[in-house]
Amino acid sequence: MKKLTSFLIGSLLVLSVACDDTAKTTVTAPETGEVPASPATQTTQEAQEDAQSEVRRRQLNADIRAREERNLATGDLTDRAAADLASQVRSKLEANIPGGQLTVKATEDGLVTVSGTVGNQEQLAKIEPLAKEINGVKNVVVETIVTPPQN
Repeated sequence: MKKLTSFLIGSLLVLSVACDDTAKTTVTAPETGEVPASPATQTTQEAQEDAQSEVRRRQLNADIRAREERNLATGDLTDRAAADLASQVRSKLEANIPGGQLTVKATEDGLVTVSGTVGNQEQLAKIEPLAKEINGVKNVVVETIVTPPQN
């Protein structure tokens, strides 16, 4: 019993020391509590272009296919949690409608409501067919308006 107690106390000490080192995604990430400087305009533009790139679009579509395959493997083809359904539709729209500012809400019975703005009529027409590509989406309500980008 004494050996077990010593082992547990030692383990706690090792864990507490190991947990002091904050994990960072990059060396330049701010320390905990530090307010990061605003990124340069060029950096922001590059990040936006990357988020809307063909590679990102393929990644999002691959993620959606993986979720669909997982649902197929578990036999859960249509009964989906509303949050999961909304997340998949949001990813699909994000990947295929660059520059759109859309909000997606879903209910467990498969009703998806998409609201927000898109840059042109072509993007607006894509919303419903893209959303219906997700298993479990039965009806789509589009409450989106077209607002051309301002120069």
